Amino acid sequence: MTRKNLKIIRQQAKENENNLVKERLWTDRIVRWVIVSLVVITLSLILFGYFYIHNSLQAVNKKQDSPIEVTIPMGSGSADVAKILADNNIIRNADIFTYYLKFNNDQELQAGHYKFTQAMDADQVIATLQAGGEPIFVDADTKLTVIEGMQLEEIAKMVGEQTAISQEEFLKKANDPAFIKQLQGKYPSFLEGLLDYEDLKYPLEGYIFPATYDYFAGMSVDDLITDMVGSANLVYQSYVEDLVNTNLTYHEVLTLASIIEKEANTVEDRGLVSGVFYNRLAAEMPLESDITVLYALGEHKEFVSLKDIEVDSPYNLYQHTGLGPGPFNTPSRTSIEAAIYPTWNDYYYFVADLDTGDIYYSVTLEEHQALVEEYVNSRQTTESTASESEEESQE
Repeated sequence: MTRKNLKIIRQQAKENENNLVKERLWTDRIVRWVIVSLVVITLSLILFGYFYIHNSLQAVNKKQDSPIEVTIPMGSGSADVAKILADNNIIRNADIFTYYLKFNNDQELQAGHYKFTQAMDADQVIATLQAGGEPIFVDADTKLTVIEGMQLEEIAKMVGEQTAISQEEFLKKANDPAFIKQLQGKYPSFLEGLLDYEDLKYPLEGYIFPATYDYFAGMSVDDLITDMVGSANLVYQSYVEDLVNTNLTYHEVLTLASIIEKEANTVEDRGLVSGVFYNRLAAEMPLESDITVLYALGEHKEFVSLKDIEVDSPYNLYQHTGLGPGPFNTPSRTSIEAAIYPTWNDYYYFVADLDTGDIYYSVTLEEHQALVEEYVNSRQTTESTASESEEESQE
């Protein structure tokens, strides 16, 4: 190798080394630029989020101190309260206020009549809510008792018989989408998506809790139903954390609970019946509950015939799998709890002794058919024979 070639090789090596150094420098610069950019973006987002949240908790208008009267109904949760305040332009952002409210212990909130101003910031609004407003008092002219298991039509009939509100007016209002949207504004988390369910006979079926309600002279149907739904919302709020123990939505819980309400009487049986229904749902078997057929028929009968179970209705759970469109009646707390916390078992069938109310469970269809023959068919045959004998004696 000549000196000239060696010199050229050394020059090339040096150039390559210089190029590598330059590349490393550029790579280092790019990496540093990316890191700095990410840090700047992250800090910017944090600062933006902080100022956005901070601004959302400020007064709507510091110069506007005119009082605005707001009523917080009984049973309102934090989301309900935030929605009401936002609708009245007392707060800037309902979602952020809801989280802030929970952070500041929303359990101390009280229902009542309040006076707020747009000059109040979030802390002042919360302090006012925690201090409490004027109590909601009414003079009760009539007490309306909704019994566990009552259907909406039965509640409407009771209201029509005991108040100035007619049965037809009650049902019409309970079925009015515009009114239900108003209720969703008061109880958003409880009634979320209610109007989206298909084939509901009455959207508010099951959403009125069994309790005693005060009706006073001049009370509107809007206020009465709002109070009834408010009580159901209060019950819902008490079960929100329990819903993680089931794969059902609360609408589905109410639906299942309404079936359990009519199928079983004791706490023990309600848990077992719930377990049976869960087993059938998991196996994609129809629930085959007579309660659902009677609701589809709109009748009250002691025995359901083969013709009855052929009724064409999405509520007929002999013909359809799943839970149906929605609740069949007004379930009690024990039935709701059974729907959330079933007593797990291996049963797929049950039958009730109509004389004693005792329920007998079975794993196989053969066992179930034997029990039906013993406790249902035999009684039907006896009653049919007695009826025929009575008709013959009358002739």
